[in-house]
Amino acid sequence: MNGTSFLEKLLDGVGVEWKALDTVIKTVTAPSKLKSQAYRATGKLPIVDQGIEFIAGYTDENITPVEAGEYVIFGDHSEHIKYVDFPFIQGADGLKILKPISANAKYIYYAFLNFYTKEMSYKRHWSAAKQTLIPIPCPDNPKKSLEIQAEIVRILDAFTELTARKKQYNYYRDQLLSFEEGEVEWKTLGDVTKKWYSGGTPTAGEPEYYEGGDIPWLRTQEVKFSDIESTEVKITQAAVKNSAAKWIPANCVIIAISGATAGRSAINKIPLTTNQHCGCLEIDSAKALYRYVFHWVSFNYENIKALGQGARGDLNSSIIKGFKLPIPYADDPEKSLEEQARIVAILDKFDTLANSISEGLPREIELRQKQYAYFRDLLLSFPKTEEVEA
Repeated sequence: MNGTSFLEKLLDGVGVEWKALDTVIKTVTAPSKLKSQAYRATGKLPIVDQGIEFIAGYTDENITPVEAGEYVIFGDHSEHIKYVDFPFIQGADGLKILKPISANAKYIYYAFLNFYTKEMSYKRHWSAAKQTLIPIPCPDNPKKSLEIQAEIVRILDAFTELTARKKQYNYYRDQLLSFEEGEVEWKTLGDVTKKWYSGGTPTAGEPEYYEGGDIPWLRTQEVKFSDIESTEVKITQAAVKNSAAKWIPANCVIIAISGATAGRSAINKIPLTTNQHCGCLEIDSAKALYRYVFHWVSFNYENIKALGQGARGDLNSSIIKGFKLPIPYADDPEKSLEEQARIVAILDKFDTLANSISEGLPREIELRQKQYAYFRDLLLSFPKTEEVEA
């Protein structure tokens, strides 16, 4: 079903009216303000203020909060838009507390955020932002209108929740891989590597090297911060014999070293061959766990990529092997490997949730993103009337 027919079915023959934001909300005045302006890390009442942080801080002052309800918050000087559904204390004077009138508050939030962002270049403050046009479906049928608004909110909420969960997993990974001075000994990847492997590309277009091949041959576009169980291309024994594409053992840490993919990493769960744009580290299991090294280089993707040289940003064995790696309890190998294993066990669970194609978040997020984009575009596809209610 295309977008037009879906929209027609959703609206069921009833139109859409575009209304200025200030006609579908009312401004709420906070009953009291902060006295000391002291924002604490914890406290009995959350403070909502301008700026990117959802909650700016907390206070224990004996002041009356804005009562629990559903509000859209606009920062008059920061242009940040938030949705709040709990009691809170107003921070700065420039905060606008908006309560929708006969509309779904979360829908107004999403619509305001969507359209204001697109028109922000000339609506920097509330005096102009309040003119942002909001599409109200079925304005003459409040029940139907709220049903449509609620369905759009349901989809957008699902997407937002999944994205927040992935951010949470990334946060915990960052915490696990952040160490205080003296907690670890800094080694290089070369210090824990038994052998470095590189690869090659059999002559393209040579049937003898590709047709009927059963040897996995890895290209950098398949290096995607994950385990590799198979490759898209297979080569023959003749290809291995007559090119630099040599076998590497399973469980190497593979790092793309050339071009746009430089710095990306993976683990090969099967023996395979690679092209010349992959660098492979066979980790010395007495010094470090290969999965611990993999999580570290994945975590440091941007830092490794930044070391690239030349116009293409290429890496090489010296750069990779010289990159620093934190080794916990380095003077006690057994304890070190136990600690690495503990960290790996936690990160592997996060990795399954955050990066697995079959059972984790990406597939779900991909589906939700399509729905999110669809409903976002659905908002944009509402026909605009010639006149907007003043």
